[in-house]
Amino acid sequence: MQAWKDYQTANKDRFLDELLDLLRIPSVSADSRHSQDVKKCADAVRQRLQEAGADKVEVCPTAGHPIVYGEKIIDPALPTVLVYGHYDVQPPDPLELWHSGPFEPVIKDGRIYARGSADDKGQFYMHVKAFETMVKTSTLPCNIKFMIEGEEEVGSANLGIFVKENKERLKADVVLISDTAMISLQHPSLDTGLRGLSYMEVEVTGPNRDLHSGVYGGAVANPATILCQMIASLHDEQHHITIPGFYDKVTGLSPEERTALNKAPFNEAEYKKDLGVQELWGEQGYTTIERTGIRPTLEVNGIWGGYTGEGSKTVLPSKASAKISMRLVPNQDWQEISDLFKAHIEKIAPKCVTVKVTAHHGGSPYVTPTDHMAFKAASKAIETTFGKAPIPVRGGGSIPIVALFEQELGLKTILMGFGLDSDNLHSPNEKYDLENFYKGIETIPYFHRYFAEMHKK
Repeated sequence: MQAWKDYQTANKDRFLDELLDLLRIPSVSADSRHSQDVKKCADAVRQRLQEAGADKVEVCPTAGHPIVYGEKIIDPALPTVLVYGHYDVQPPDPLELWHSGPFEPVIKDGRIYARGSADDKGQFYMHVKAFETMVKTSTLPCNIKFMIEGEEEVGSANLGIFVKENKERLKADVVLISDTAMISLQHPSLDTGLRGLSYMEVEVTGPNRDLHSGVYGGAVANPATILCQMIASLHDEQHHITIPGFYDKVTGLSPEERTALNKAPFNEAEYKKDLGVQELWGEQGYTTIERTGIRPTLEVNGIWGGYTGEGSKTVLPSKASAKISMRLVPNQDWQEISDLFKAHIEKIAPKCVTVKVTAHHGGSPYVTPTDHMAFKAASKAIETTFGKAPIPVRGGGSIPIVALFEQELGLKTILMGFGLDSDNLHSPNEKYDLENFYKGIETIPYFHRYFAEMHKK
């Protein structure tokens, strides 16, 4: 609609300035030193929702970080869209690898560089500005509710409690999320599913204290060495995961489905060049697209032990630890996989060490039915603004609470992301293209319009 375009053009600089203000708040949910910053960001989100035209906006406390809720109910007879997003961000470490301050947003070559720019402040804020566009032009076609949380990056432990206690308030017809990526602006895509997640920590303990590596080395097991050996054994020569029972509930796609999946544009040479690697690695028998979308994985997210400071210190460490995440596919239960992982690690640990396995958090896989009315509305919205229909793809990441929305609220979720896989999510120099930000604001109102129209039929 011309009214939307005129309003967005007239206010695009303000939209950007407001996003930059949000990005300056270091709302790192994993770090207790930033607890006040998280609260400050929640309050800023509340203020922006109010200014955009939402009613009943409030910051809802939880046992952890708060959830921001707001709504605009124009007619109970109209369909209602529940927009979900998160204002918390990943830790910015390692700081020395950033080209600019992680919470000092810089615009360079048409991209915003800052922690949270793509994940997820830049993406959820598109919905706030799209909502404002419709409210201010008196064209809002349906009811909208917002639930923006502050714990997505640490497992959303308290969101489940909030959802269960507020089912009436959260009643809607569909959940809409922008926390995923598309192939590119030239090849728009729409996620049809997400992998689940099991996040674990392993601690291996040997001697009761750090030892002199010359005096004791060769006589006492080194926990760091043992941990590395255990981790290395979790994949076989074909890069399959060796945990007994891990694949028992995995169902493969049909040859026709795999063929359709691999039609998505992919240039392996450019992929390797972007990542700075000579060769790719992964489960044999599957393409890169399949490995990152429809197959389960196990990755080491961090490993430590002994002396890691400047210079040298010849010690045999008392402890060594690792954090390990597993991405899961439909039919795999994250709690069951966590139990299988724990039992396997405890079984393969040699008697010369003791091992402690801790489950941090997880979530179930999710698949969006492509014949759902809301999926069709999202596809039509993207086709309207991009000039071509989006390619259906499977997302490799996880949003643990998506399965919860269906379980507790009975709602399907539409994953309409505008980020890119190259946005350095969870890495130094996270970025979000300005063109993607503005394209999202342009496209989202069409989703609401088409969804309302289809709902009438």
